[in-house]
Amino acid sequence: MKQYLLGLDAGNTVIKAVIFDRAGNEIAYACEEGHSRMPSPGHVERGLDELWANARQVIRACIEKAKIQPEEIAAIGCAGHGNGLYALDRDGAPLLGIQSLDTRASGLVDEWREQGVGERTYPIARQRPWPSQTPTLLAWLKRHRPEQFSRIGTVFFSKDFIVNRLTGERVSEVSDMSGAGLLDLATRRYDRALMEAYGLGDCMDLLPPLIESADIAGTVTEEVAAQTGLAAGTPVVGGLFDVVASALGSGVTRTGSASVIAGTWSINQVIIDSPDLEGPVFMASTFDRSRYMAMENSATSAANLEWLVKEFFEGEHAEGVSPFDACCALAGAIEPAADDPLYHPYLYGAQQDGHARAGFYGIAGWHTKGHLVRALLEGVAFGHRAHIETIRNAGAVFNEAVLSGGGSRSLIWPQIFADVLGVPVSVARSRETGALGAAIAAGTGVGIFSDFGEGAAAMVRTERFYRPDISLERHYARRYGLYRDIADAMAPLWRRLTAEPGAATHHQS
Repeated sequence: MKQYLLGLDAGNTVIKAVIFDRAGNEIAYACEEGHSRMPSPGHVERGLDELWANARQVIRACIEKAKIQPEEIAAIGCAGHGNGLYALDRDGAPLLGIQSLDTRASGLVDEWREQGVGERTYPIARQRPWPSQTPTLLAWLKRHRPEQFSRIGTVFFSKDFIVNRLTGERVSEVSDMSGAGLLDLATRRYDRALMEAYGLGDCMDLLPPLIESADIAGTVTEEVAAQTGLAAGTPVVGGLFDVVASALGSGVTRTGSASVIAGTWSINQVIIDSPDLEGPVFMASTFDRSRYMAMENSATSAANLEWLVKEFFEGEHAEGVSPFDACCALAGAIEPAADDPLYHPYLYGAQQDGHARAGFYGIAGWHTKGHLVRALLEGVAFGHRAHIETIRNAGAVFNEAVLSGGGSRSLIWPQIFADVLGVPVSVARSRETGALGAAIAAGTGVGIFSDFGEGAAAMVRTERFYRPDISLERHYARRYGLYRDIADAMAPLWRRLTAEPGAATHHQS
């Protein structure tokens, strides 16, 4: 009996492979960290050959750890970070990998904003241009790197590249393409008028055939089977935009359910029945054949803690204790006070402002490392709150949320999220919700489950639950107001900072 499902999760840095049984139990896990290149300020790229080498390695390692026969794997699903730009050349060889942290196109976004381009794209795709968005990057390459642009044969995403290497097929699926603002969301199909709005009307042939997330994209080739230990002929489904996969893998499948992901990106999403909301949101992505995710996202979440740990806390913790746990323990020892420092989580810019910068505010001589860590944890949660308020103002309704991503692993941060957001927050048992969501899609694709809801019901379990501390409601309302006021006051100064003569300007390179 083919009783296992393999889920892959290709993030901005790490690729993971997880083998699950049909009840969602993790049988084996393997991961490999890749390397980002920053050839110019604001440019964040990766080598596709390394990505595929790492994928082969984690797949083989996972199968070996599981001690199962590869023929027992019923199907494979892959999730991957959305947007950025992954391209093959016209011969199908790897050409370019731009990650979703890239801000090179900030200047183009500013130009398009003045020209009203977003007013043309939003009614079609429910998305306005932003720096790391796939069509924005493609338009930037067309203008600034015409030789490289001319070599592009296929435009797709990180997980599509893995699917392509596994099967030899060049396809993409609806969740990633809609999440990148490349589909007419009403029809869930490519649209020439949309591409013309981006100045890419002559690029329709660069978009690969479109399938549903659980459709079979192809099967594992003989060559790949020899390289990975997989069985040739194993079905591989189209896969999922990783934020949608993580929602599935944390049990968010019903209309009105909310998923908050504290990962490299701040992801805040609610399932809706129609893409036509009362107000604008950052993006909407297809969820299944009839429903959608209303999303407010930005690169302002747990990457901030990763940066803090890497730059200031590595080596400053007891042996056997994770530096992340040590940092969160410092924050947990701080009793919240009115004069605690504030933090803006804009290491990679803000959602609509590539000029924004991170910063601590209100530091006094009596504040400690713990105060700074807590300020950072709160600042990230405030960023999520700002996005959630936008979704609510657009008409989406929800009363609780499931937290996933690296931030959910902390025993302290989920409580801060519950207090700041003012809603109960639960955490799923599986830490690898992206890979689990991809596995659910794989199981759906081969008929183990009738749909995503049945798959999540079979494979997802809740581990922890947090209620907001009512006594802190006024405290956090005041601090959130200060957080927003300082951001508004700093916006023109951030622009001056990045435009100073001789300073590195991420949007003009």
